[in-house]
Amino acid sequence: MAVRENHHRHYQAKQVPLFPLLSLICFLSVLLALSAFRKTSAPLQPHQSIQFNNGDRSGRSKAARDGSCDYSDGSWNYDPNLRTSRYDHTCKEIFKGWNCYAANKSNALQIINWHWKPKQCDLPHFDPVSFLEKFRNTNIGFVGDSLNRNMFVSLFCSLKRVPGEVKKWRPAGADRGFSFLKYNLTITYHRTNILARYASWSANADGGELESLGYKEGYRVDVDIPESSWIEAPNFHDILVFNTGHWWWAPSKFDPVKSPMLFFEKGQPIIPPVPPDVGLDKVLQHMIPYVEKRMPPGAIKFFRTQSPRHFEGGDWYQGGSCQRQQPLSPQQAEDLFSLSNNRTNVEVRLVNEHLLKALNGTSFHILNITPMSELRADAHPASAGGKKHDDCMHWCLPGLTDTWNDLFIQHLYNIRS
Repeated sequence: MAVRENHHRHYQAKQVPLFPLLSLICFLSVLLALSAFRKTSAPLQPHQSIQFNNGDRSGRSKAARDGSCDYSDGSWNYDPNLRTSRYDHTCKEIFKGWNCYAANKSNALQIINWHWKPKQCDLPHFDPVSFLEKFRNTNIGFVGDSLNRNMFVSLFCSLKRVPGEVKKWRPAGADRGFSFLKYNLTITYHRTNILARYASWSANADGGELESLGYKEGYRVDVDIPESSWIEAPNFHDILVFNTGHWWWAPSKFDPVKSPMLFFEKGQPIIPPVPPDVGLDKVLQHMIPYVEKRMPPGAIKFFRTQSPRHFEGGDWYQGGSCQRQQPLSPQQAEDLFSLSNNRTNVEVRLVNEHLLKALNGTSFHILNITPMSELRADAHPASAGGKKHDDCMHWCLPGLTDTWNDLFIQHLYNIRS
């Protein structure tokens, strides 16, 4: 409008060409707007990384606090100066065969110098005092085989260092347990090899379906009945950690010819008889709903993934050993545990396939300790276990299961927050 007025008034001053200038200004404004939009909304490219800042006084990163961190994806880092004061070999609850320092295992001290570092966040050592304070008036139970006892002992020894009276107590059929009286916190271990009830079976002189198929002896496994050692655990505990697996692929325990697992359901033998892997599926199909129905709302249920064995050169009683002095590389672990190689320790990934399938869609949280543990071929008692053969199944204490408990408690914090 002003240009037109100037033109009509016949000003003699030189006129400025405003249209190109306005066009340039508009063009630059659009570029700036697009740039700002891209900065705020463009998706992360594969090469980009996210920096996580510590979000609370515990030092846990945002990824750890909101549960977005994949703790199973990481690496072991050696620190010769790393020493944890959570407990030492003098903890009386440590089973003799797992006390590698007392048994003079050559790398017993170095085992605890390795720290697990997830790629996306940190996994700090849990603080026993903070844990006891946060989980006052709580009953925690470990249900499973001796590997869950390994984890239970690690937790007990860590908590025992906190001042306060501790009383032995075995509630709800537990094999062993302790109450930290100042905090009214109880931890227990319920021993069960296969979760389901089982006992020796012999052929009946009067015959039967199994007898007609030529079976003379074995083990009767009732897939729908929990073992008595933990049948009351879901009614008592606020937090439960389950495991199973090692006994399902143990021919020294359940020889497929001399002492096979014979599965029963509703009191009757399953005909035709099924192999152990199918039996495991059936047990999980019954035990998981059993727990879910009996634990109250707000209770927390974990299923721990399989703990790997590291036998090389043979299995138990077959000359197998585990004499490595440091963790495996990822490629070494893959060679040892790959299903395609079908080696001695293949059970770890086979069991996990069954577990993950059975747990899908349930209210259980998965405690995935397998990837970090597959690398720790150095952390077993080996010949220091005091047996005629190397113990390449259980873990030295102090040792790897301390990190399992760091992971367990980090998950508890994430769930509670």
